[in-house]
Amino acid sequence: MPAARRRPARLVWSGLCRVADGLFPRGANPHGVLPALLILLALVTGLVDAVSFLGLGRVFVANMTGNIVFLAFALAGEAQMSKWASPAALAAFGAGAWGAGRLIRRTANTRRAFAVATAVHTLLVAAALAVALVAGHRTTWSHAALIALLACGMGLQNASVRALGVPDLVTNVLTTTLTGLAADTPGRAALRRSASVAAMFLGALAGATLHLVTGPAPALAAALILLAAVTLLARRAR
Repeated sequence: MPAARRRPARLVWSGLCRVADGLFPRGANPHGVLPALLILLALVTGLVDAVSFLGLGRVFVANMTGNIVFLAFALAGEAQMSKWASPAALAAFGAGAWGAGRLIRRTANTRRAFAVATAVHTLLVAAALAVALVAGHRTTWSHAALIALLACGMGLQNASVRALGVPDLVTNVLTTTLTGLAADTPGRAALRRSASVAAMFLGALAGATLHLVTGPAPALAAALILLAAVTLLARRAR
């Protein structure tokens, strides 16, 4: 690669490394660039959950706690809740997490497994974007396809991020994170938790705005771009 083209890549890498290092006490970040990549994945979570909740019948593809509650509401007779969407998301998420677990055990290298899982996640979101562009998101089969693709990807993401063991940086759910923010004394852990909360909020805000104005495709495209970037950076971080 010519030097002129390598320079922007080096600037992006060094900037992300500075962000990652700033989330820990000076000289105490053993995770390299990974903390910054997890913040980008929290943005992805906000984007895809905005699409799923607003466009796919009140279902989450990342927050499985919500889906368990939604399924209970549907079984109790709440007409706005689907009886099949939440179980479909739970099953697809579980399949993704199971696949990531097998990958982690087979490779015995959590960083390599994270890079591979993120690459597969990128392909799943690309497939979801293709479904949204070709078939839309208003038929039952397109709903089912989008839920399955997106939830499976989020299962891969959650399991591979969990295996990395980066403290206080989560990409799927924030209940424990918010508890820690409220209960613990301020410090760099609070900064990491706040970064996760802010990233997911901004992703959801952007995803909801894009979806409400133009439909799901732009939000999925944004998630795809972020995932592709994280995949390339994660390969370098192995």
